[in-house]
Amino acid sequence: QVQLVESGGGLVQTGGSLRLSCAASGRTFSSYAMGWFRQAPGKEREFVASITWGGGSTYYADSVKDRFTISRDNAKNTGYLQMNSLKPEDSAVYYCAAKSGLVTTTPASYRYWGQGTQVTVSS
Repeated sequence: QVQLVESGGGLVQTGGSLRLSCAASGRTFSSYAMGWFRQAPGKEREFVASITWGGGSTYYADSVKDRFTISRDNAKNTGYLQMNSLKPEDSAVYYCAAKSGLVTTTPASYRYWGQGTQVTVSS
């Protein structure tokens, strides 16, 4: 079992920045690929970014590429999502997730999920 807890969400103006954190406990976090997903009201959960267990490869949705950066510190059992140049359409609940095996962009393939943290970008 892996327990995940997100933090760092909040209200920010358009163009601002936030850094989300995902603290992991339980089994060795470094064994798992990690992803960030988001869900806006009335919409399906969508892929934002993912990173391999060792941090050597990262993947991004086109909508956040060049604005968001995913990273992880396995020594601290923590993953991060740095979000810059935020837009109102980035407003959503953001979730971190973990899975064994290869990193993917599909929410259904992730076994462990946090409770989410709200990000609101005002125009």
